[in-house]
Amino acid sequence: MEISKRENGDISILDVNGEIDLYNAPEIKEVINKLIEEQKYNVIINLDRVSYIDSSGIGALISSLSNLKKYQGGLKITNVSGSVRKVFELTKLTSFFDIYETEDDAVAAFK
Repeated sequence: MEISKRENGDISILDVNGEIDLYNAPEIKEVINKLIEEQKYNVIINLDRVSYIDSSGIGALISSLSNLKKYQGGLKITNVSGSVRKVFELTKLTSFFDIYETEDDAVAAFK
C-alpha cells in the first residue's frame, strides 16, 4: 500500500493505492495522526486505487474519523467502488462515513 498526500486549501487529500489490510492499516492512522499534529483536521481519503479492504482497514478509518472529530474536523471518503464498496455496505458503514462519488463533491462538503 502507498499513501500520497496533497493539499486543497485547508483540506488534506490522501490518495491510497493498493490493499488496506491488517499489515498496513496502522499506516493510515499514523498519517492522519501526523496531520492532526500539523493542525490539519479536514481529510479526504481517495480509495480510487484500493482493490481490497479488511476489517483492520475499516477500523483504522473509524479510529481516524473519531480522532479528527475531537478537533471539529472530518473525514470524507471518495471513489469507493467494487469489492471495497461492498465491504462498506455489508458493515452498514455507508451511513457512518461521508462517502462521495467525486473528490470535488467531498471538497465542497467541507465548505
